[in-house]
Amino acid sequence: MQGGSGDWESSDALDLASGTIGAGPRWDTGVAEHPGGGLIATLTSDQGATHCLFARVDQGAGAGPAVMRPLRRALILDCDGYTTPLFSADGRHLAIRGNAYDNSVEVFEFPSLRRVLGTRLGEPSPGYPYPQEWLDQMRSWSRHNIVFGKQPGLLWVATPAGTLVEVDLESRLAVEHEALTGSRSSALGVTATGELLVAGSGGELVLLSVRSASPRTRTASTDASRAAAVAFLQSTEDVPDDGADLETHLVLTDGTRTWKADDLATTTAADTTDPTWLQLLAAVNAVQGQGQSK
Repeated sequence: MQGGSGDWESSDALDLASGTIGAGPRWDTGVAEHPGGGLIATLTSDQGATHCLFARVDQGAGAGPAVMRPLRRALILDCDGYTTPLFSADGRHLAIRGNAYDNSVEVFEFPSLRRVLGTRLGEPSPGYPYPQEWLDQMRSWSRHNIVFGKQPGLLWVATPAGTLVEVDLESRLAVEHEALTGSRSSALGVTATGELLVAGSGGELVLLSVRSASPRTRTASTDASRAAAVAFLQSTEDVPDDGADLETHLVLTDGTRTWKADDLATTTAADTTDPTWLQLLAAVNAVQGQGQSK
């Protein structure tokens, strides 16, 4: 449970068997469980960058509680302000919605973590101080407006106009569907059986199903999702039990490039096209290096 102790940078762990509550890891979103089991994802951030951390879940012996073991492979996202990650039903994609400065959506293949979609919803940030028109546009987009349905490879996005956009992650084609009339979408969810649930700003609640004639109605298989989880676990290692400074053990990717902790510790140059977090890190390293050379 995120923020269970009244601090947004902390969490509580509830043991359902015993009812006891203990201190959990530091993170600032909820936890997403991979549909293949045995693997979770969550986010931890500062104002410069956000890490999407993965952990292996080991079931405790007997009636003991499960144990989360952080893994070395992780995603790094620019800035902060993201919502809980979303796994697709077949476990082959991971979507992350947010960013404090842009209405961004990023989708990564799983287990490769290769980024297959990165887009902004609406116009990009014009820079600080932000004009009121842009702030109004930012707020018009729900922060909970993306879901995966039961069809593999499809992402659904709810818009302020009350429509649903169906995004095919393989072909990159998008199709818009009417969902609400005279109301904007305030939230989008998915039921346990894969139907879409749209909430409108006027209090509407609409349940939608993909037409049976659609060629994409095949559902995700349990074997496929389990294979994706196993492949990811086999591609990385646990962070050492004594790894108090977690970041020094992480192998980070933004979906395009990969960095090890030693690489980032010595980086002193970055281009304006590089992510903000990398530019800031390079600047700090350069200043620290100048101070040590004196």
